[in-house]
Amino acid sequence: MLHLYNSLTRQKSPFKPLKNQEVKLYVCGMTVYDFCHVGHARVMVVFDVLVRYLRFLGFNVIYVRNITDIDDKIIKRIQENGQDFKELTQRFIDAMHEDADALNVLRPDIEPRATEFIPQIIDLVNTLIEKGFAYCGENGDIFYAVTKFKDYGKLSGKNLDELQAGSRVDIQNAKQNPLDFVLWKMAKPNEPSWDSPWGKGRPGWHIECSAMSTHCLGNHFDIHGGGMDLQFPHHENEIAQSEAATGETFVNTWLHNGFVRINEEKMSKSLGNFFTVREVLATYHPETVRYFIVSSHYRSPLNYSDQQLDTAHQALTRLYTALRDLPIVENNYNDLKYKEKFCAALDDDLNTPEALAVLFEMAREINKLKEIDISQAASLGNELRRLASIVGLLQSEAETFLQSGSNNDEEIEQLIKLRNTARQNKDWKESDRIRAELKEKGIVLEDSAGKTTWRRE
Repeated sequence: MLHLYNSLTRQKSPFKPLKNQEVKLYVCGMTVYDFCHVGHARVMVVFDVLVRYLRFLGFNVIYVRNITDIDDKIIKRIQENGQDFKELTQRFIDAMHEDADALNVLRPDIEPRATEFIPQIIDLVNTLIEKGFAYCGENGDIFYAVTKFKDYGKLSGKNLDELQAGSRVDIQNAKQNPLDFVLWKMAKPNEPSWDSPWGKGRPGWHIECSAMSTHCLGNHFDIHGGGMDLQFPHHENEIAQSEAATGETFVNTWLHNGFVRINEEKMSKSLGNFFTVREVLATYHPETVRYFIVSSHYRSPLNYSDQQLDTAHQALTRLYTALRDLPIVENNYNDLKYKEKFCAALDDDLNTPEALAVLFEMAREINKLKEIDISQAASLGNELRRLASIVGLLQSEAETFLQSGSNNDEEIEQLIKLRNTARQNKDWKESDRIRAELKEKGIVLEDSAGKTTWRRE
């Protein structure tokens, strides 16, 4: 049975959906004012693995991942660029989809945008005002009154009294309490805005996710996920808003992935220490980047470096080398031992490093079987691909991956022909010279059964 670590209960427990064989999942997506960085890629890949595994287990998954297409950062960017906000956000939505597709991330079933849910957001704010959980500040903004919600802090473990003691009052915000957060912001000159009962304005960041998730999945659903940095205040505020408005439990299981770190600091745009996905993909194969992400447990910090990506590429190369030159067979691999070990790893809170270890066991077995029973090796190769697909790996042709990144294939093949001629003539000096020349170009030659194949280092 699948066990997941629930941030709300702070323990691993068996996952049981509210409705038999149906899982409703909401993940906080991107704020689209710039290109996605590797931290965003981790969120996409981690929850893609969860969706793939739930579906492998037979669940019908309704996966919602939102897009924040209006907020302070977007407004700042359009003002800097003198650009229409829809033009800006659409550009980066398209770029996000390109990055996700490259990383073999499945599209969510529903991808709501905040600006498409303004009526639902206004209704939710109205409900909170009517129930006494929200108020209009002196500046016209609508605020959520944190002290009105008795369970505030239950997700993050933060104590309201301690938060109060460490906060400061910003007079300009016109809050009744420094911990209160904005639900609706009054429009400023030259900002995008929408009509509301309180005048023209736009939604606060937290309220949009409550409106979109409950509209798409209902007031009470199974799993809510996102990066660890969203646990407080964003997800804490979502709970306060949603449960105050509906009177129901908002979410059963909360999942949070760890940070991507560079030099022991969280990767983020605000710190300026980030690499965009497309910058990394200019150097590394997309599957290498995906392998790098799943090679660490999703709740652990992920330390970014070229060395880590090089190691990921070498690991994938070993797996694809096992699959190389296998014949096409239709028969399935009947021994369930690898499937059981692989699923046992993922059942333990999506332990992808342990699951990858099983794939390497299979690769070693394939390499042994190649010398004994090529048909059995090919059958096991099919099973290796099938299990790897659950974590989104090994879906390319082996030869395609092993030779990827090269734009001089004809030159390589010509040099290999010259080397083969030298070997036939027993000109071992020339043969070694050509091998060394290719090695300098990052090309590794492999001689087997009278045939020479090549791959990139």
